[in-house]
Amino acid sequence: MGWGQRWPDRERRPKVRSLTEAEKQDILATLKRGIVASPVLSAFGIQVRVQRGRFYIERQQQDEDSEPDTEVWGRITPLADADNELLLETANRKGKWSEVTQGAADNLIKAIASDTRGKFHGLGFLDASLRKLGKGQDRLPVKHQGKGKYAYADTGKGCTVQETLFHYFGIPIEVVAEPSNWYEYRRTPEIIEASKDRTRVLVQFTAETMSGETFGGTCLYIQREGQWAAYTIKPSDSENIAQAEAWLVKRKWRAW
Repeated sequence: MGWGQRWPDRERRPKVRSLTEAEKQDILATLKRGIVASPVLSAFGIQVRVQRGRFYIERQQQDEDSEPDTEVWGRITPLADADNELLLETANRKGKWSEVTQGAADNLIKAIASDTRGKFHGLGFLDASLRKLGKGQDRLPVKHQGKGKYAYADTGKGCTVQETLFHYFGIPIEVVAEPSNWYEYRRTPEIIEASKDRTRVLVQFTAETMSGETFGGTCLYIQREGQWAAYTIKPSDSENIAQAEAWLVKRKWRAW
């Protein structure tokens, strides 16, 4: 670095405000109530862990052939520089934390539950529709209105892809959320084909470059032996459901 140049200032980490035990338990209780009130967060089994004065929003995952894995969705920090304010952050793939929003505990957990951009799960519209039903995960009646278009039968309001996958096709919430990394990169889902028996749905996830070009990938949601699963498909083998399924069979059901 030459004379007259300066290193960029190092980003200052937020100072943690010390909490009394009563304050800590109050925030913890509020976050837990928010999780219980959210059908999506409840379905994911979201939990809260307290460590060194911060609150970590986590999801426990476990495959049949692997050890349990903890996925940290975000952390909440009581701020020393702001009166009773809490900071919600997420970590990128390199482990660097970035701010999402600030506010009270109930507002922060609502921000996580209502996420529609993929910062946490991308199922905010589905969460809102399920809250109207109260407890459980009942399906709302949805009508097919043409290629890739669906709407609620009672109001005629159009459904998002995530709402359609859950309410119309009966796909579980945690499967609807796949592939999660594409939601994180803000790719827009679109249903391009669905089987008449509602056991197969081909969804394309696309994004746009700075120059206006589109790119993306395709995911096949399929019901096998009564269980739903989501498989990412090689682009050259994803023009339709038949081609995508044949490709998966050839690969012994290994996703792309």
